[in-house]
Amino acid sequence: MEVQIAVSKVKKYATSTSGDTVEVIERPNGGVSVVMADGQSSGRGAKWVSSFVVRKVISLLAEGVRDGAAARAAADALFTERKGKVSATLTILSADLLSETIVCTRNNPAPVLMAHNETITVLSEESPPIGFRRNIRPVINQFDLRPSLTLVTFTDGILHAGSRDGQSMDTATCLQSILDEGNPTSQEIADSLLHHALRLDQGRPCDDITVVVLRVLSMDETDSRHGENLIRRMTVRLPIQK
Repeated sequence: MEVQIAVSKVKKYATSTSGDTVEVIERPNGGVSVVMADGQSSGRGAKWVSSFVVRKVISLLAEGVRDGAAARAAADALFTERKGKVSATLTILSADLLSETIVCTRNNPAPVLMAHNETITVLSEESPPIGFRRNIRPVINQFDLRPSLTLVTFTDGILHAGSRDGQSMDTATCLQSILDEGNPTSQEIADSLLHHALRLDQGRPCDDITVVVLRVLSMDETDSRHGENLIRRMTVRLPIQK
């Protein structure tokens, strides 16, 4: 099997900095985690908040702390640092080779989409953001690590897409149409969802948007050339505007 992680993100129209932060880290006991946070509001203040939360989670995961405990510690740290005056959403997607599971840890009102074969499940259990109070617990879902499993998480910019014109984005239907077109890569899924949101916003996103996709593929769906399936890769593209 192979785990693919892809991220597509764009900042709010007419702002200098995205308030969303995403980081990927290898787990010390095997596997990989992607951590996504969205700071309250937008711009530099929101970026500080989301970066603070992600750095805290990443440092704990690197020490072998479990995802749920890392999320709770980050929640308490943000409350203490900003005295309960700001909030952030937080989602952690992990491929944990020690337990051979995919773990979704969420303090995010936005749902997570889980697709397996041709079935899409919306993980929408109530999950408050962190920062306003102590002892906020995340919602945790755990699935067996198996091929054809796809998890999609996003910040609320996806949910706000089209709101200026009274439209909304049906993320589950959009994901289904992407998967129906064949066997897309994680990056193709993330890009397609982001581009759909941008179309609804007429190219001027009304909020920061981040889409994260974690996908498990069988080896016959990936590069089967000799030795290629043992190579780990990470690709980052950072457009720079002057």
